[in-house]
Amino acid sequence: MMKWTFFHKLGSPKWFYDISGKWLPWLQITSLLSLVVALIWGLAFTPPDYLQGNSYRIIFIHVPASFLAQAIYMMMATAAAVLLIWRIKLADMALKVMAPIGASFCILSLATGAIWGQPTWGTWWVWDARLTSMLILLFLYIGIIALRGAIQTSEVAAKACAILSLVGVVNIPIIKYSVNWWNTLHQGATLKLTEKPSMAPEMLWPLLLSILGFYLFFTLVMFLRLRVEILSREKKTRWVKALVGE
Repeated sequence: MMKWTFFHKLGSPKWFYDISGKWLPWLQITSLLSLVVALIWGLAFTPPDYLQGNSYRIIFIHVPASFLAQAIYMMMATAAAVLLIWRIKLADMALKVMAPIGASFCILSLATGAIWGQPTWGTWWVWDARLTSMLILLFLYIGIIALRGAIQTSEVAAKACAILSLVGVVNIPIIKYSVNWWNTLHQGATLKLTEKPSMAPEMLWPLLLSILGFYLFFTLVMFLRLRVEILSREKKTRWVKALVGE
């Protein structure tokens, strides 16, 4: 019974607004420190790669951005399932605010990949399986954002975006396993949960710290955007009126 009570609490806009406000200062501090330390460490103090030289340093931005571009879409698909099954309106708010953030990280992933590819492959872009599937992910993000803007009825827009999010999730395993399923220029995974990392420790640790910093930064931005969305949608409720002093 307690588990279900907690689950329903998570679906309460007021409860989320209150609890997220307590997390914001900690997220601001930890995300800033993690990113500053990781990027200075990775970009300035790690040794050059024996094959790629200094061009490999883009991974301290490219890898976290790529991870987040995929992870955010999975979170959106989860929110979509919660919305369709339990009709929890906070799930739709989360889906809405995460889409532009995910699209931004996807663009950053593609851009940094192109910057790395030019000196490594001799070209900014190839129709490689990994690159193409990441581009499709960007189109899915843009499609979800555009779909919501094109439908005037909020309930219909929410349901349509949820369905598209769930349909598009099939692209995530394609991105992940494309380097194994097809012959591609893109290198295989450097970090695997079931295997020892192939990177040297002096490169691995700043990368892990950078990934942590990017995830903390995403959480911070998502919380801020979701809090604004909650105030916008709940502006007629008593607690929001009391909050803004009406």
